[in-house]
Amino acid sequence: MSGAPIPTSEAQRLMALAYYGILDTPREPQFDRIVRLAAHLLRMPVATINFVDQARQWSKASVGLNQTTADRRDSFCAWTILHDQPTVIEDARHDPRFVNNPMVTGDPHVQMYAGAPLIMPSGQRIGTLCVTDDQPHPLSPEDLQALQDLAAIVVNELELRAYQQRLNLSLDAQREHSVELQRSLEQAQALSSVHQLFDLDLEPRDTLLAVTSVLAEALEADQAGLCRTQGDEIELNVSHVRSTLPSGQQVVPSGSHEVITALGLHLTDTPLYIDDLKTYATQRGVLMGDEVTQLAVIPAGREPDSVTQLLFTRFVGHPVPTWRAADRSLLEATGRAAQQMIDHRQARAWARRDALTGVLNRRAFDADFAALTEVPFTLALLDLDGLKRLNDTQGHAQGDKLLRIFAAALAAELDRSGEVYRYGGDEFVVIADPTSDDHFLEHVDAAVLAARQLSPLVGVSVGVAQSGETDRGALLALADTRMYDSKRRRSARRP
Repeated sequence: MSGAPIPTSEAQRLMALAYYGILDTPREPQFDRIVRLAAHLLRMPVATINFVDQARQWSKASVGLNQTTADRRDSFCAWTILHDQPTVIEDARHDPRFVNNPMVTGDPHVQMYAGAPLIMPSGQRIGTLCVTDDQPHPLSPEDLQALQDLAAIVVNELELRAYQQRLNLSLDAQREHSVELQRSLEQAQALSSVHQLFDLDLEPRDTLLAVTSVLAEALEADQAGLCRTQGDEIELNVSHVRSTLPSGQQVVPSGSHEVITALGLHLTDTPLYIDDLKTYATQRGVLMGDEVTQLAVIPAGREPDSVTQLLFTRFVGHPVPTWRAADRSLLEATGRAAQQMIDHRQARAWARRDALTGVLNRRAFDADFAALTEVPFTLALLDLDGLKRLNDTQGHAQGDKLLRIFAAALAAELDRSGEVYRYGGDEFVVIADPTSDDHFLEHVDAAVLAARQLSPLVGVSVGVAQSGETDRGALLALADTRMYDSKRRRSARRP
């Protein structure tokens, strides 16, 4: 299952949605009447008015369903807003887009879905009026026409609601509303840029530094950066400083590490928004200056050995006195996306690892070898001699330990000069910086000595080939031939 494509005019669509100010508002009778009427006319157990936000689907009114939010990735309505005509799913259980959808496999067990887009006068589709059933429920053309007519009534109600709100605004309030709309557009564009950064194949640290810089502009933050905690070590990195900020003001002033530790900011696993940092610190017995007044700390990823937070600050006298609801939504959406990025990259990394030894696996070798450029390199094929005999005499558990120790020792010996891959069974492949046969064999001998601390290892047969000796397709075969020549020579010398 995959989420619906993002519309090409997503930023404008989100701006239109923000214009109506409908998200997260209480129930209103005019919308409740429409869903009741839809459920009655179409003989459906569930009818809902949904709005599709940046990362979620939110329900303004519903009949037969208590849930008000869902991930946009799981949203049926995210598909409906791609077209002007109604979307009908006769049986979601057999539709490849929805077969694994949690709303299909679990409560409310959607089988049949029909939705009509809410098309605003601007042409933007911001949501839907939809009906669902947990069993087959064919609809006639007249039913679909009724659904579209009711969706048009929803649009009229939204327009009327927006008009009434505008009438209630003073001229100053109208200016502020315009500013908020512009801010909503800027933040929608910022979030779009953030997602594009997450799609790039960069190191997580570099990605997050770029992300905080983008967000700092949208949030009007004075400064922004990262806090990365690994064990007892805290690393702070600045990504953004407002250009008009006095040069003496810094996001990481002297003593910041101690303040962060004393307040436990590096340990928070939920978003933290502080509008008066000095008072917040004083209440916890921590003394600090009054330069920074607002601080936002957003968890942005937990890895096996570290935790990262995004930091945003505003200084005393900032024209925006608090962290606004829109600010928080933008930051928390980014924090969730950051954790998803890290989880995805960890999953990809583990898919390249051999489960037994922890070094890279054959799939990783095939990909890396195919991607090698014309830069010179050394390729070596290794085979552990006598492993079968060890498995037969001391058991496979002992043989597995030997493989793990040898692989770890060889990887440590090569360090950053080469990568170790388990090619299969007792065979390993190494791709390394150009090196002589003798120098490479020294690394292998050191790994053999480490393995022999656990159990006798007869030795390792090695075949080394240099990238310039033959074309890429024949290089592995050349190393393999030399390895078996080495194995025959070693076998001939043994009594």
